[in-house]
Amino acid sequence: MITIQDLNVIFNKGTPDENHALKNINLKINRGDFITVIGSNGAGKSTLYNAIAGTIPVESGHIYLDEEKKEITKDKEYQRAKYIGRIFQNPLLGTAGKMSLEDNMMICSKKGWKGIKISLTNKKRQYFREELKVLNMDLENRLQDNVSQFSGGQRQALTLLMAVMSRPALLLLDEHTAALDPTNADKIMALTRKFAEEYNLTVMMITHNMQHALDYGNRLLMMDKGKILFDIAGREKAKLSMEDLVEKFRSLKTNLMENDQARLM
Repeated sequence: MITIQDLNVIFNKGTPDENHALKNINLKINRGDFITVIGSNGAGKSTLYNAIAGTIPVESGHIYLDEEKKEITKDKEYQRAKYIGRIFQNPLLGTAGKMSLEDNMMICSKKGWKGIKISLTNKKRQYFREELKVLNMDLENRLQDNVSQFSGGQRQALTLLMAVMSRPALLLLDEHTAALDPTNADKIMALTRKFAEEYNLTVMMITHNMQHALDYGNRLLMMDKGKILFDIAGREKAKLSMEDLVEKFRSLKTNLMENDQARLM
């Protein structure tokens, strides 16, 4: 569904601060995949998201969309926003706090129903209420309230719902529960699983929660120093334990360090 070939991102090229942030990334994201992405800080996880979403330029390589392999490598971020959704750590970023809940949802509807002119009617309000009931947060009775009045957990749940309503080809979740308390984080994760399964969404989820990385999705990527160390899917992922994951990471890190040292000798 999205194919990435030989992708490189270099920051501050040609300066003492040069950073080769992504190194020859090759990745195929299949329709319906739920990929969890792990790695230490600086591994390249968010940089990979930025490259896919079009928020940063790439040094070399290609990004293709769909089976027809439409190249989107040089498309602007706003062009890719038609089919790539993204949710960040900060629950305030996904909604317009000074606008009402129904106005926020209208914006989402306009994005999701391309080419269709829509207006805020009683029928549309009822549709919003039905969608909001899924969150089980009583937001369906607060359509006229400004979103700034909602809690962080409510705003992140709303952001997730609106992203799903627009039916993106790919949904990028960038540690979308990291800023929430455990109770709200659990609610958002449950909604994430529900929406992914119900609508057969294609999802990539960055997480620092190793258990979430194991429990959610059909694939697991581990990144380190701008590279994908391993990509585990299906039964192999399902039987992976926390101990297996840590040991696999240590083993691969050791091999990479030995190879780097050998090249320098």
